[in-house]
Amino acid sequence: DVQLQASGGGSVQAGGSLRLSCKVSGLSFDLYVIGWFRQAPGKEREGVSYMSNGSPGYADSVKGRFTISVEDAKNTVYLQMNSLEPEDTAVYYCAGVRGSVGDDYHLGTRARWYTYWGQGTLVTVSS
Repeated sequence: DVQLQASGGGSVQAGGSLRLSCKVSGLSFDLYVIGWFRQAPGKEREGVSYMSNGSPGYADSVKGRFTISVEDAKNTVYLQMNSLEPEDTAVYYCAGVRGSVGDDYHLGTRARWYTYWGQGTLVTVSS
């Protein structure tokens, strides 16, 4: 059974930082893509970042501010979020799919491609 569990959300002021964690089980990082998504109230789910075969990908809105990383020993994928803005306020989800993005950089940010989803964790950024 593939399972993903996101944690680490909270409330911060603009300019602050948070680190989200996605604990996974039932999959291996060399065969699966792990992605981070977010959904703000009234908006569609948006791809934020992903890790595919050791290669990260980012949405333009978070490039230079967010960093995705993997810790194999802990079966955990992290999303370090710096310079947070009120626009980053959302419920954040991690997701997994077997495969790789290949040459399609943006594939990893498409929610419909993913098979497995964890529960969300709320991030609130105040101005």
